[in-house]
Amino acid sequence: MSKDLINKILITLGFIFLYRVLAYVPVPGVNIDVVKEFFDSNANNALGLVNMFSGNAISRLSIISLGIMPYITASIIMELLAATFPGLGKMKKERDGMQKYMQIIRYATIVITLIQAVGVSMGLNSLTGKAGQSAISIDMDTFVAVSAISMLTGTMLLMWIGEQITQKGIGNGISLIIFAGIVSAIPSAIGGTIELVNNGQMNFLTVIAILVIILGTVGAIIYVELGERRVPVSYSRKVMMQAQNKRVMNYIPIKVNLSGVIPAIFASAILMFPATILQGSQNKILLAVADFLSPTSYTFNLLMFLFVVFFAFFYASITFNSKDISENLKKQGGFIPGIRPGEGTAEFLNETASRLTLWGALYLGAISTVPWLLVKSMGVPFYFGGVAVLIVVQVAIDTMRKIEAQQYMNKYETLSAVGL
Repeated sequence: MSKDLINKILITLGFIFLYRVLAYVPVPGVNIDVVKEFFDSNANNALGLVNMFSGNAISRLSIISLGIMPYITASIIMELLAATFPGLGKMKKERDGMQKYMQIIRYATIVITLIQAVGVSMGLNSLTGKAGQSAISIDMDTFVAVSAISMLTGTMLLMWIGEQITQKGIGNGISLIIFAGIVSAIPSAIGGTIELVNNGQMNFLTVIAILVIILGTVGAIIYVELGERRVPVSYSRKVMMQAQNKRVMNYIPIKVNLSGVIPAIFASAILMFPATILQGSQNKILLAVADFLSPTSYTFNLLMFLFVVFFAFFYASITFNSKDISENLKKQGGFIPGIRPGEGTAEFLNETASRLTLWGALYLGAISTVPWLLVKSMGVPFYFGGVAVLIVVQVAIDTMRKIEAQQYMNKYETLSAVGL
């Protein structure tokens, strides 16, 4: 392993450590014991699921309680707008335009963070502990201002950490932050399971069955995520002669899951938002709606499956542009055997991608819901969903690919330096 690669890995680990430290820095003026007590009593509903994705930062009401979700929300909104408005899409493709595009995302992140921070701060005003103590220890107006600024600072720090990891470290910084948040909850989940077994609330055979489900889920994710359709490409003799000393890819790889983990994240965010907001309500009707949309309900998982399939098709249509691929292929003197260059190639690629996306969307929907259904049938008293496993495995695969690519690059540079 080269020194450059080791430095990048150490930089990545250093920034992830900084992220975990920030998770323990509370917002000023908060009674942490009351907040923790509230989340402990809501560990199996939407609030518990949101807390898990934040790496337990919300239950401590740290300055990064909102996590990186405002940035992801802003990015998804911009992706949808870029696909809708050609001018914005053109801006994204240009080098200078991309900088403006990212700047708009940052400004949108600030607006979304402030709205969410004020909402959370005002919601804490009605939160009290079992002994009647308030969750806020200072003046309400002062607390709203201080907490909004604190959470905005935390989210901006996370956004900066993510960008630094992407530029100077290994892998996608934003994905690794989500990965670290989920993984940090694993030790407490293992400890809780051991406690349930010791107390007789869970059978040891049930634990083995859960492990089998987890391993099966991981295996299925790895199998599908590495799956791709390789569309063969031929080049004219002139191009091949010119590229004798260069690597020319003779196929177009089209992944089974073109949309990645975005559909699962987006569907989770949409479904958890109303359940999270309504959870603290005292109204019986609103509480019934919150239970109806609880992650442990069949309704939530049915809607989750439908939403994931919908967003998988929608996001794949945005990320995979068959027209651009066919035009670039034509400019390079390449063609798919038996397929007419230009519009014919674009139509063929689009049809191929659509067929693969159908299976990819069904796979994402199944991974997001089936593991929970299996665990639920065993009578397990805690929530286990495939979305968290999907994110962890996908990010791990992507990071390993980045490390492997970096190693190949270093070997190539070494061979070039010695004149081979």
